[in-house]
Amino acid sequence: MFDSVRVRLTLWYTGVLALVLVCLAVGTYYLVARTTDRRTFISLAEISQGFLTTLQSEYKDQLNEKAPDPLRAAAEESVQEFRLRDHRFAVLDSAGNVLAENQALPAPREPVRKAAQREIPSEVLRNLVAGSAGAPRQLQDLTLGREHFRARVLQAQVGGSRISIVTLQSVESERELLEDIRTALLWVIPVTLVIASAGGYFLARKSLAPVVAMSEKAGRIGAQNLHERLPVQNARDELGYLAGTFNRLLERLDRSFEQQRRFMADASHELRSPVAVIRGEAEVALSQARSPEEYRESLTITLDEARRLSQIVDDLFTLARADAGEYPLRPRDFYLEELASDCMRAARSMAAARGITLSYEPDGEMPIHADEALVRRLAMNLLDNAIKYTPEGGRVNVICQRAGGEYSLTVRDSGPGIPAEAREKIFERFFRFDPARTHSGRENSGAPETAASAMTGAGLGLAIGRWIAEAHHGRLQLVQSDFSGSVFVAYLPASSAGGEASPPVNDAAAAESTTDPRAEPTRT
Repeated sequence: MFDSVRVRLTLWYTGVLALVLVCLAVGTYYLVARTTDRRTFISLAEISQGFLTTLQSEYKDQLNEKAPDPLRAAAEESVQEFRLRDHRFAVLDSAGNVLAENQALPAPREPVRKAAQREIPSEVLRNLVAGSAGAPRQLQDLTLGREHFRARVLQAQVGGSRISIVTLQSVESERELLEDIRTALLWVIPVTLVIASAGGYFLARKSLAPVVAMSEKAGRIGAQNLHERLPVQNARDELGYLAGTFNRLLERLDRSFEQQRRFMADASHELRSPVAVIRGEAEVALSQARSPEEYRESLTITLDEARRLSQIVDDLFTLARADAGEYPLRPRDFYLEELASDCMRAARSMAAARGITLSYEPDGEMPIHADEALVRRLAMNLLDNAIKYTPEGGRVNVICQRAGGEYSLTVRDSGPGIPAEAREKIFERFFRFDPARTHSGRENSGAPETAASAMTGAGLGLAIGRWIAEAHHGRLQLVQSDFSGSVFVAYLPASSAGGEASPPVNDAAAAESTTDPRAEPTRT
């Protein structure tokens, strides 16, 4: 039961409300009781002083009438004159003898039998006087039968004699009031808690109903229906924000699954073609006896397709490790302009076979701290892609220069350009904007190939190139593509020339390939 969020919320709400109600009830009861005691104290003080004034006046009258015992006579007259409801008076002399006392007036409509009041024992009155000796303003509690009183003793001088005036005030009405308050609170608090608990559980259940609906919907979503989304009742509240966040996660997963499915389909298609060619050539070569020249031609075709198959597998392995974050960077110091020059020399034979002119424009020394093998692969991919799709007699221009805090490696060709609708997709894996020209039209080519491998490609080169640039905190962009040709620019941060790159996973490989970043860059 306590595993339910609704139950826990209800219990927390009920507990907090109970604590608040109990504190409020205790505070209210204490305030009423304190106010009642204060009013009783003030009432007794005022009435005692009024009785003393009456007693002094009566004493003067008795003196004028020459009564034999004027003090006692004045006390008896005063207690008879000063009869109040819920109040009783007694006058004692200095020896503790009771001079006079009275009884309170009965309440309206009070039965006679109930109105009968007990006399106050003299011993009780003397104890009250003795109890007030150290604290004359202090009130004392007194119980006569079933009735409770508050007593105040007033010491005074009347006619040269010291007297004590004991004033009693019944507190039965105040006790009944406090009892009624206690009874009401003992009923109101539990009933309020029960009603509040039921309402809190209902509100918690209603508030968490969207969570239950989202949970049930999420439990039905799998790889086959990732296009479905969680219901969002109110996009502006917390639960709506949670559902929206989860829906965006599902959308990213859906895109990722779709890319993986497309990747697997395209990879299967790319791997099937060279395997089919190798198998076909082997079957043709073995179908009958052939001349050495024919066997050599079949083996050459088989070798070219095997190289292409090997390159595709290598590219797929590279991208798989990159996606998993398991491809270690092995940074070292080198000069970017010299690496670009080496790549130009490596691509010269392929360009010469097609009559393409290569030109190179370096912009001074460009020391950089990066993974030299990956940066070389990036440059060769761009060069290979430009040479493949530049017509015979065209030109390819490579420019290395520094732009602010980064280096730019620009590869410009004089090919036919890329259609506008395909420019956003050229960096996708296996993407070709012209499916009918699988091996002849411009494509997202693979890694560099030899001249013997002709114009084949798997559509992975630009994808790998963009990953290499981003792994070095740079970027690869198509900045221009029209009838005059296309321009690809790879930006690499120049500040990394003396910094540290991501550490390789294999410490031995890192120690073998990583140099001290403070050392002089190696010239090749």
